[in-house]
Amino acid sequence: MIHARGLARTFRNKKQEVHAVSGVDIDVAAGEIVGFLGPNGAGKTTTLRMLTTLLVPTAGTATVAGCDLIGDPVGVRRRIGYVSQSGSTLPQARAGEEVVDHGRLYGMTTAEATARGRRLFRELDLDGLWERQPKAMSGGQRRRLDIAMGLVHEPGLLFLDEPTTGLDPQARANLWEHIRGLRDERGTTVFLTTHYLDEADALCDRILVIDHGSIVAEGTPDQLKSGVGGDVLTVTVAHAADAGRVAGMVGALPGAEPPQVDGARVVGRVPQGAAALVGLVRELDAAGLDLAGVESRRPSLDDVFLGLTGRSLREEGAAPSAAATPEPEVALR
Repeated sequence: MIHARGLARTFRNKKQEVHAVSGVDIDVAAGEIVGFLGPNGAGKTTTLRMLTTLLVPTAGTATVAGCDLIGDPVGVRRRIGYVSQSGSTLPQARAGEEVVDHGRLYGMTTAEATARGRRLFRELDLDGLWERQPKAMSGGQRRRLDIAMGLVHEPGLLFLDEPTTGLDPQARANLWEHIRGLRDERGTTVFLTTHYLDEADALCDRILVIDHGSIVAEGTPDQLKSGVGGDVLTVTVAHAADAGRVAGMVGALPGAEPPQVDGARVVGRVPQGAAALVGLVRELDAAGLDLAGVESRRPSLDDVFLGLTGRSLREEGAAPSAAATPEPEVALR
C-alpha cells in the first residue's frame, strides 16, 4: 500500500536549509495497521503530509495505494482516506449531510453516498445520529464521524492523524475496537500517528519510529521491546540517603546495566528481573535497608522510545524542526 524510498523534505528558514525529513524508506503492506511514532519536531507530520499529497517532496519516490505520489497525486487522493487530528466537520451541519457531501466530492451520487454513509453509521455505532449536529455529539462520536467521512468513498488505505487525542479512556478504548474492525472486517490498511504508546502497542501490527528526520527503528511492538535488553527493576527505599547503597547492589546483579537514582527510587535493567528481584530483596533485608516498594516489569514501548530518542514521546519542549515552521500546505498538481 505504501512503498517510499529516500523521501525527503527540505525547508528554507531564515535563509537556512532545514532538513525536516532526510530520506526515509517506508513499506506498508495491505491489511496492516502501522503506527508512525516520533517526538515533537522529528519529521512525523511532514512525512504524513507528503504521503497524503499535502506537501511536495524535495527528493525521493513513493507509491501510495498503487499510484505514483509525484506523477499521479490525484490518483493517490482518490484511493486514500485522511482523518486529520483537528477533524473536518462543520459544527452546525448535520452529521449525515457532512458524510454525503464528502462522498459527492469523490464523484459519488447522492444516493450512493447516503447508502454508504448510513452503513458506516451502523458499523461505527453512530446509528440514530444522522440528523444530529456535530457540536451536539460527544468527542468519541465526532471522531467516529470523522472516520466515516474518511471511509465513505471506500479507500483501501486510511491515514489517521492522532485519532484519539482528547478522548476519555472509555471513548479511546471504544475507538480502538472500531480501528481494529477496519482491518479485520473491511480489509482496510491503516497508517496512524499517535502520542499514546499504549495505543500503538494495542493496535499496531508494526511500528515505525522517526527521529531527526530519519527512521531509527521499525518492527512489531514485541520485537522493539525485546531489543531493549532486560527487565526494568525499580526499588524504592524508605530513606533517600540509602539509595546509593541500593544502586550499588542493583548494579552488582549478574548482567545488570548501571542503574539510575531518582531521589529514593533506584531503577535498573537486568535479565530475568523477577528472579533477580527475589535475591535482591533478601540481600537488602540482610543489609538492614528499609524498603518502601519493589517492582519488576517487562520493557514497555516507552522504554523503547526513551532508549531510541533520549526523550519521552509526550515530552514537551522538543527542538522544533521545519515541520513546526509555518508552511503552506501545497498540494501536488
